[in-house]
Amino acid sequence: MGWSIAEVARMSGVTARTLRHYDEIGLLPPARIGSNGHRYYEERQLLRLQQLLVLRALGLGLSEIGRVLAAQVDEVEALRGHHRRLLAERDRLDALARTVSHTIAELEQSRKDGVPMTAINRPENLFEGVRPDQYQESLRDFPARAAEVERSTSGMSQEEIEAGQRARTAQMIQLAEWMAAGTPADADPVQAQADAGYRALCEFRTVAAEEYRAIGRACVENDQWRAAYEAIAPGLAEYQRAVIEAYVNTRLS
Repeated sequence: MGWSIAEVARMSGVTARTLRHYDEIGLLPPARIGSNGHRYYEERQLLRLQQLLVLRALGLGLSEIGRVLAAQVDEVEALRGHHRRLLAERDRLDALARTVSHTIAELEQSRKDGVPMTAINRPENLFEGVRPDQYQESLRDFPARAAEVERSTSGMSQEEIEAGQRARTAQMIQLAEWMAAGTPADADPVQAQADAGYRALCEFRTVAAEEYRAIGRACVENDQWRAAYEAIAPGLAEYQRAVIEAYVNTRLS
């Protein structure tokens, strides 16, 4: 039995154009090409596509996925490995979601009572799932920035590091409130936050417009960053990208 490229696209949610690209780069050749020139897929190709999509969801690039798939011998054992990685990622995201949920509740309570948030809960509870080493790993696409962060935090006390992380969490929550209220990404208060973020980056060195734009895209394309934003509010990663894009277009171009 075989399925046409249109049927596979419908079942998997992957566009036919993407499936053709996977074929062109050797990641997912079809089982056969019909006399009409159409690609047809069988069970083995569907299983390979599932593995490919799982690895993409885990943050691997296409070249790395190709190496992983080429090294596989037993499909069942390979799927067991993917399953273990997915469970570990689920646990990490669950911890991150709990942390952000608790922070929202604590911020609301602190505003209501007029007391510091750390008077309500231990400050270390803010950082379950978002430890600095995880943040360093998330900067793999920005090696210069990772080095800057490492140099900066190496001279900080633990209290200073935690204060910075609390401030970033509060900024993300404020961004989510603007998004929920329907505030445009180019609105003045939103752009003021983007400006503050840009100026903070420039404390280390001048950041070019395209680099700041790339950081905005990474809010969606970097799996750890996206998960952090989406744990606060669905769509927040895309909103942050739009905010930075508007800032670059109006302030840095």
